[in-house]
Formats: sequence, structure tokens, C-alpha cells
Amino acid sequence: MKNKHVAVLLGGFSSERPVSLSSGKACADALENEGYRVTRVDVARDVGSVLAALKPDVAFNALHGPFGEDGTIQGVLEYLEIPYTHSGVLASALAMNKEQAKKVAKAAGILVAESKVANRFAIQNKHPMKPPYVVKPVNEGSSFGVVIVHEGQSHPPQVIGSSEWKYGDTVMVERYIHGRELTCAVMGDVALGVCEIIPTGHSFYDYDSKYVAGGSKHETPAKISPNIYQKIQTLALKAHQAIGCRGVSRSDFRYDDRHSENGEVVWLEINTQPGMTPTSLVPEIAAHAGHSFGELLSWMVEDASCLR
Repeated sequence: MKNKHVAVLLGGFSSERPVSLSSGKACADALENEGYRVTRVDVARDVGSVLAALKPDVAFNALHGPFGEDGTIQGVLEYLEIPYTHSGVLASALAMNKEQAKKVAKAAGILVAESKVANRFAIQNKHPMKPPYVVKPVNEGSSFGVVIVHEGQSHPPQVIGSSEWKYGDTVMVERYIHGRELTCAVMGDVALGVCEIIPTGHSFYDYDSKYVAGGSKHETPAKISPNIYQKIQTLALKAHQAIGCRGVSRSDFRYDDRHSENGEVVWLEINTQPGMTPTSLVPEIAAHAGHSFGELLSWMVEDASCLR
């Protein structure tokens, strides 16, 4: 088992390159400690020919963002017949498009936030829905480009229509859900546990609160009632299965308990390539469930396949 040659795919050329480099290094180091033969591959446009020459037994996908978690690299690996970790082509592409993923989740009976897709220039001067709402790129992760429009704001933020915006012209406008930020990791067909994310000095779980040490506090397990805890686990597994995910995924939720303990639980999105950095959530949730970082990664390598 441990003689396998694992190519850890990291870096890439999306806006999430720094996150992927951090994830990839942590994963490569841990897999070496587990006894695997590891080659680190900083992914560029020639990744197909690099992997064809390398001929690894498994590709461990530690890429984030477009080309890494949207079905693109998964398609390359299918052509090369190299078994790979995480979700396959269809589930990756579907989960990366937040609006389409929500349609599938809603059809599976999961409560999602009201939203619409719009061109960013069409909404730069007039509110597309009554504030508060959130504007986010349809195909980005790590909270890149997320803008919260608060109650009482007279017009949308100017950044949406400016040249500073680097996340494409199509955005999702979503009703802002008050409440607590909760997330649940799924490993195979098991929902591992629920963590509450408490941003420290940030208005929401943005890029810095995700990846800068001390940017957020993680409460694992989340201090919520057992029935809400179990409900979130059930919904995370249901979303994982409805979208067709494989390996490890992480679903994010908002839980509004301002008026009652059985308040609103709303599914926001699913991450098919959750971060594996030192401050990441999935390794922490897995550790609480009894899986060390090395064991989690070994399981992912042994779970790898084509036609996912």
C-alpha cells in the first residue's frame, strides 16, 4: 500500500494559488511521513505531459479554484487514466457553480438561500434585491470577491462594477442569512462532525479569517443542540450524495437561532476541494472524529480512482 507513488498537484494558476501551495505542502509532507513516495507537481499548462511522463500511481489533488476543482484537471486525469482523489468531473463542475449546485440541493429537499444570477454591470447602480444580501462570484472559492450589502445601504458597492473586480462578469446575488457559521465535513459516506467558525476581528469568514493564523476561532464540535447537530450532518451527507461528490467534501451552513433553538438552518455551498492548510477545517473535524492528518490523507489516497 505504502509503496505507491503519489503526485501531489499543487499551486496552479487560479487566484487561490497561495492556498493551494500551502495545502499541497502540508499534504505532501504528511504523505511522506506515512511512507508514500511523493512527487510535488506545481501545476502549469503542461500538466498533462508532465504527468504522462511521471506516471504516478495516484494524483492527490491539492489544487483550489478554477482549473483545479471545476472538473478541468479531473478531465485531464481521466484521459491519462491516473486515479485521483476527491470528486470527479461532473460533481466538481457542478459544485463549483454555486447557483447550479443550489438547484440540485434544493431539489434534494435541502433549504437554500434565495438567490439570482446577474451580470455585475446590471446591478452596479440599483439593488437587485432588498438588502441585506451578498454578492459573490459564481465560480470562485476562499471567499474571493464576496461583498456583503448591509441593510440601509443606498446602492450596491462600487467595487462590483469597477476594473478592480477580477472574478468574471457573472455574479450570484444571495439573501443574507443572519446567524452562526457552521460547517460539516463528509468522508466517504460518513458525515464526520460539525464545527462552528467564529471570525476574529472580521465581519464574516473572509479570506484572512480562513487562512491567516488567529483569523478565526473554530469550535469543534459546535456547541449547538444535538438535534440541530444531527440535522446538519444529515444535510451535509445528503448534499454530498445529491451532487455526486466522492472522497472528502465540506458543506457550509448558516444557523439563525436568534428567535428559537430550532431556528433556520440554511445550506450555502459545498466544497469538493476543502483546504488542507494548517488552519483548515476538515483536518480539525477529522481529528475530532479520531482520524489523524496522516490517516485522513492515506484514506484519500487509497480511495482514489478514475471514473468518479
